[in-house]
Amino acid sequence: MRQGLRFFTWDVSFVVLTYGVLSVDSAIDLHTDTVDKAIVDEPLVVEREITVREVFGLLQANGRGSVVVCDDAQPIGILTERDVLKMMSKDADLDVQLEDVMITNPVTIHRSASVGEAIRVMSQGGYRRLPVVDDTGSLTGVIKVTGIVN
Repeated sequence: MRQGLRFFTWDVSFVVLTYGVLSVDSAIDLHTDTVDKAIVDEPLVVEREITVREVFGLLQANGRGSVVVCDDAQPIGILTERDVLKMMSKDADLDVQLEDVMITNPVTIHRSASVGEAIRVMSQGGYRRLPVVDDTGSLTGVIKVTGIVN
């Protein structure tokens, strides 16, 4: 059995995205399950000094949609494939260092937060991915919309 929620208005009836209707697997309880349950992959962590071209290669090679930059295990930046594609569409220099173009101080969510809270934060901020942190602020994973909505 599958149940859903309206992604942008927080109505628990179905997920509405631009191009169709998606649903949430009933195995995830939005109120009691934590974001840890929805983390599918280990985060792809990189150094801030690498180039965007190198990041793009890593994203392709690892089948990922984002990289996280950490300082002492705490997320300080994020860059997504969408960000790289926007740069490419503008003929931007892909040989710039990641730290010059990454999203700094990314919004994070605590690993004990509910999946429903993660959806709320994603919806309000327009995010498809959120770095997940522990009590010390250290990165433990990345929760993705696709980890929640299948």
